[in-house]
Amino acid sequence: MTTRILMVCLGNICRSPMAAAVLDNRAREAGIDVLVSSAGTASWHAGEGPNHMSFRVWTDAGYEYQHVAQQFKQMMFDEFDLILVMDQSNFTNVNALARNHEDVAKIRYLRSFDPNLKVDQIDPSAGALLEVPDPWEQPREEFEEVLKMIEQSVDGLLAFLVHGD
Repeated sequence: MTTRILMVCLGNICRSPMAAAVLDNRAREAGIDVLVSSAGTASWHAGEGPNHMSFRVWTDAGYEYQHVAQQFKQMMFDEFDLILVMDQSNFTNVNALARNHEDVAKIRYLRSFDPNLKVDQIDPSAGALLEVPDPWEQPREEFEEVLKMIEQSVDGLLAFLVHGD
């Protein structure tokens, strides 16, 4: 059975498409049946491709992925099993669109799967520790740091999908 996962950030041009690229590639390599997409809580970049630096960083790391930005919509709760946000703002914005407890239960921080973090993602004070910082308009090194965070989190996510831990 395919697990449907949506990565969410603000503009859907830096973090969430990078996370989708990593998950899409690593899941295929591992033989794990995942459908992945991404969205942004804002509509500023809808219809655009990824941020050029984000794209360069993920392609230089060996990931292949095509992306067109879209805005998060309430109907996406019906289309996805997990909605993984990058920061507190995304968490708050996506939660505000949730219609019921089932929708809320689908929302998690991507970094809640990072095996190097030992933070209870339900604890509201943990949000800042679970953030993937926005590298927009930052130097390449910031995008590379974001990629490392995403890769660690995706490793944990894939283990969760296989083992349920």
